[in-house]
Amino acid sequence: MSDRRPADSYGDEKLAARLRDLVGDRHPVIAVATVSPTGTTVASVGAPLGADFEIGSISKGVTGLLYADALTRGEIRTTSTLGEFLRLDGTEVAGVTLASVSTHRSGLPGLPRSAAPWRRTLALWRHGTNPYGESLEQLLVQAQGVRVGRPRARYSNFGFELLGHAIAHAAGTSYRDLVHKRIAGPLGLSVFYTPSNPDELPPGALIGRSRSGRVRQPWTGEAIAPAGGIRASIEDMARLTSALLDGTAPGIAALDPVANLSGPGVRVGAAWITVEVDRRRVTWHNGGTGGFRTWLGIDRAAGTGVVVMSATSVSVDRHGLALLARLTGEKNQ
Repeated sequence: MSDRRPADSYGDEKLAARLRDLVGDRHPVIAVATVSPTGTTVASVGAPLGADFEIGSISKGVTGLLYADALTRGEIRTTSTLGEFLRLDGTEVAGVTLASVSTHRSGLPGLPRSAAPWRRTLALWRHGTNPYGESLEQLLVQAQGVRVGRPRARYSNFGFELLGHAIAHAAGTSYRDLVHKRIAGPLGLSVFYTPSNPDELPPGALIGRSRSGRVRQPWTGEAIAPAGGIRASIEDMARLTSALLDGTAPGIAALDPVANLSGPGVRVGAAWITVEVDRRRVTWHNGGTGGFRTWLGIDRAAGTGVVVMSATSVSVDRHGLALLARLTGEKNQ
């Protein structure tokens, strides 16, 4: 991995300058892509366009696409349960439906108590330690003794970890290979992958940092991949965004909202969230790891989309929304 932070910008200079003006000096390594009916533009500051970022929970959006695609293929049903595909015999988790997990209404906790979430968080902030490094087998062990609550809106990393692996098992493969076969391969994404450990990172993989500049370990792990373990370049995230807008992404029905997430104003499909912003419907997901923050949002009616990825753990959500609003306004002029 490279700890080098060049001051250079790459890609479209006008977009790079706009990005610098928008984020200031809080994001020394950051990349952006804009997609509209007139074309795609990418730029980055501090890293080449091919550099790979941790996309964090945008990985859940990818898992949502795979879920909807598996439904279309007939590999799963909306009534399918986690226990049909994963070794969860004797657990309450076995009876949870894939559909309820996909909309964060499964009753599963954010993380199981056996995962010691507070201890992990403390280790992250003190030492920059990766809190998610488990194998799938270790994840299934954590499911033992988990109590399933009532089916209400509750964001669950644990649920999406299980969901992604269940979908992969239904297809007779691993989650890593499923991402490659059904998302990266068909869409031509060359830097879009799920590393199980740091040794699988390429030499130029970016190092994430905290807002104070402290180095954070990469968030790699087999278990976390469907919920937050994908890495990608800005160029490939631009291609994914374009496919979401033109409907060529596998499992595109995942974007259609089917349930309330936080009142009627915030709806959710299979992971993807839809909100009303200035009388526009924005479909989006963000991501956060120990040293990265990301945001992907699209205005499906306008045919516009924006991706922002930073190698610093400072939110980029408002910057992404601002860029999308400006892009949509320019498109409508």
